[in-house]
Amino acid sequence: MRIALFQPDIAANTGTIIRLGACMNIGIDIIEPCGFPFGDAALRRAGLDYIPKADIQRHTSWPQFRSANAGRLVLASTKATIAYTQFKFAENDTLLLGQESAGVPEYVSGGCDAKLRIPMAASTRSLNVAVAAAMIVGEMIRQTRPQHPA
Repeated sequence: MRIALFQPDIAANTGTIIRLGACMNIGIDIIEPCGFPFGDAALRRAGLDYIPKADIQRHTSWPQFRSANAGRLVLASTKATIAYTQFKFAENDTLLLGQESAGVPEYVSGGCDAKLRIPMAASTRSLNVAVAAAMIVGEMIRQTRPQHPA
């Protein structure tokens, strides 16, 4: 189980997701370029002392990431029709999260094995990417590691 961030553009959210990965024993893939210097102070502030404890793989491009990824790629998207709670996760799935400002381009979306959404109130657009990651990762863990959460 892994979390992949496609060209993340907010350092604090990336740091929070890295911290989530470290605490839940889930690897993190960063698909560059990032919209901030990877050692940014906001990244360190949100990730605290968990960054060195996280399994972080940095990928220079989408094709490089795809060649390194062996499991199913599951995209979180506000445009998806399947609720994340209705999806059957597997231990080798990678949750893909797009840019906070723009999501993912069509060539990325089209290469995913599944696309999931988080049901929200009709008058809302989206959740913070780190909040969305935590919600979906919680369901992934519940389904694939019921007796051992991390």
